[in-house]
Amino acid sequence: MIGAQMYEMVMVGNERLKGEIIRIEKDHAVIQVYENTSGLKPGEEVIGTGLPLSVELGPGLIGNIFDGIERPLRALREKTGIFIRRGVNTPALSRDKEWYFTPKVKANAVVHGGDIIGTVKESELIEHKIMVPPNIQGRIIDIVGEGKYVVNEEIARVKVGDKIETLRMFQTWPVRRPRPYKRRLIPNSPLITGQRVIDTFFPIAKGGTASIPGGFGTGKTITQQQLAKWSDADVIIYVGCGERGNEMVDILITFPELSDPKSGRPLMERTILIANTSNMPVSAREASIYTAVTIGEYYRDMGYHVALMADSTSRWAEALREISGRLEEMPAEEGFPSYLPTRLGEFYERAGIVETLGSENREGSLSIIGAVSPPGGDFSEPVTTHTKRFTRVFWALDKELADARHYPAINWIQSYSEYIDNVSEWWSKNVSRDWRRYRSEAMKILQREDELKEIVKLVGPEALPDSQRLILEAAKMLRVAFLQQNALDPIDTYSTPIKQFKMLKMIIDFYDGARKIIERGVPIFKIMQLPVIAEMMRMKNEIPNDKVELLDKLYSRMKDSLLKLEESLK
Repeated sequence: MIGAQMYEMVMVGNERLKGEIIRIEKDHAVIQVYENTSGLKPGEEVIGTGLPLSVELGPGLIGNIFDGIERPLRALREKTGIFIRRGVNTPALSRDKEWYFTPKVKANAVVHGGDIIGTVKESELIEHKIMVPPNIQGRIIDIVGEGKYVVNEEIARVKVGDKIETLRMFQTWPVRRPRPYKRRLIPNSPLITGQRVIDTFFPIAKGGTASIPGGFGTGKTITQQQLAKWSDADVIIYVGCGERGNEMVDILITFPELSDPKSGRPLMERTILIANTSNMPVSAREASIYTAVTIGEYYRDMGYHVALMADSTSRWAEALREISGRLEEMPAEEGFPSYLPTRLGEFYERAGIVETLGSENREGSLSIIGAVSPPGGDFSEPVTTHTKRFTRVFWALDKELADARHYPAINWIQSYSEYIDNVSEWWSKNVSRDWRRYRSEAMKILQREDELKEIVKLVGPEALPDSQRLILEAAKMLRVAFLQQNALDPIDTYSTPIKQFKMLKMIIDFYDGARKIIERGVPIFKIMQLPVIAEMMRMKNEIPNDKVELLDKLYSRMKDSLLKLEESLK
């Protein structure tokens, strides 16, 4: 074992199965192999590569589908058919496809790690920036001219001290080591998702972290798919980590057919999919999260805003538990290894908005949204509990809401966001200075309704005074007309920030106006008979994002209806 290192990549057996050293004891090593090991015999050769588990980063990632260790599944299918054979290895990035390279620097230029030396049009939506690897600093001896090249061709040579380094269009990076940056910034711009309960009530900032815990059937996967489809990130990375194969098939079929809402181009032109389903090797599942976050950091370093959807981190934690059990390590709570919190913390810590390396002043962000699947919906289990420690947004999915067909089934009492103060200024500048006030009013109404529920169960709503019955009616309007959102409705599936605010303002101002005329003696049943209420309940489905002026007209009709009711008292 002389020369072997922890986490070194090795090739195992005659079929050259990929593996990783995870323990060294004197002259023995324990290797986790990323493929099925049945049929291996004593005496077969194990070859060390001298490198840790690394990924190739370069043109060709966008629009591709990889497994947990960055093997391109489309290329593997062409080699082996629909059932992937063991020991079949192919480069993550095609060595045959040519990319049109445009140089941005000239010979004799001094470059540092992170500097952009050229660009490649990776898709219609993404311009791939060819960067100097972080650990290289020197003077360019020569660089190729504009033209077509494959990724492993030499495009530049850099003199670093007494050595000459060759630059290609791709670079490799160890997945377990975070990519460096100049400094971390404070996240203050929201990641707009088009989902009203998220953007308005529990927003996540670009460069932020969020968790979506929920039991079976509460809509974790659909919620993450909605975020992947509609969020205003430049690059989307979706990781199916230990999920059912049929769910990943649904994603692989639907995503290529979807259009990007901003450009109208296919969504896959800014998306990378990593599929590591439940029937794939457990060890590759453990690596898939690191593969995804490393690719995310790479696009962040180009100055893009990246959103990473991990579905689900519970399956990843189960892979850790299984590997830990095979290593005969001392188990901690519920059989998970004692280092589970550390691994979760290391993963979520790699999110953030940063000033990237390089001579230019570039900012990029990586937002991480992880689904958690607690058994039986128990939020006190270890993965959910520890994830809450490391994420600043908690979207708690509720089984009762899901059973009532209220989607997204995010419980507004249990959920929270610690980015409210960070994003308030953005909402004030770009939407309305009153956003914070209206959001707070809406939350008070929903919390007051939650307090009144127990009384209603005992005496019924008719026994309540009109002022409290109005709270119940206003909360119902918030729940049905605002928080509930139909992912399959072409109008309701996505709401712009301005539409969200106008809808919220209408409901809160209706509540304030109704409360005033109830105090003057108007009975609540007269208010609830107003025809404009039915229009308000349907506004999310009937008023598209590009016709928000119709909301202003509806707002005027609502104010007029309350005014006429008030005047009828005189």
